[in-house]
Amino acid sequence: MFKFWGDGSQAAKDLVDAIRVRSTENFNWTFIFILAVVFYVYWSEMHKKNYSAVFAGLALYGVHWLYEIANAIIAKASGYPLWAVSNDSTTFILLIGVSWELSMMFSLAGIISFKMLPQDRTKHYFTRGGKQKGIDCKLVGALGMALLFALFESFLAGTINNSFIWVYPWWGVLPVFVTTYIPFFLASNYVPDMKPRNRNIFLIAEWGLVAILLIVLIPCGVI
Repeated sequence: MFKFWGDGSQAAKDLVDAIRVRSTENFNWTFIFILAVVFYVYWSEMHKKNYSAVFAGLALYGVHWLYEIANAIIAKASGYPLWAVSNDSTTFILLIGVSWELSMMFSLAGIISFKMLPQDRTKHYFTRGGKQKGIDCKLVGALGMALLFALFESFLAGTINNSFIWVYPWWGVLPVFVTTYIPFFLASNYVPDMKPRNRNIFLIAEWGLVAILLIVLIPCGVI
């Protein structure tokens, strides 16, 4: 059921070679429903003026897009991405490593992670009589969510329809946990509490870079 590492097999390579990026062959109406849910969540948070949650969502989602763009560039340069999604697992593939459903989930993951933090986000765990500062609750939350997502990705990699495809034998749960999901959830948990100027610079730079890369690389056929 769970798969912890890529196997470098020809079968995995064949699955990646068969991926049809941005093909509408499997398109269906769930695309619209999922988009409506995402809009509802974001506008509900904005209506309640819970802007910190919105910043958390945008921070993680921007990091997600930068990672997916980098993964697609790796695929173009080396022949295979670090991760990929199969045609049979989705209604629409945005880039070689991310489906519509997965991307929309990540658009909400930052909000979910942020809302799971204690109301007092200065709280530290494992303190001893006030003599030790302990571990920041935002760091604990990021590590916990990263571990959960890495394990779930391991499950997806082991599904019969190959929802997730790992080609390289050195890529799997551990590097996904450390190099991918920890940065995702550090962004969602820490960016909202930055000083407003620093937070705005981070989000504008992040999303500006995403926009530039997509505008340039998609027409050029790189991703």
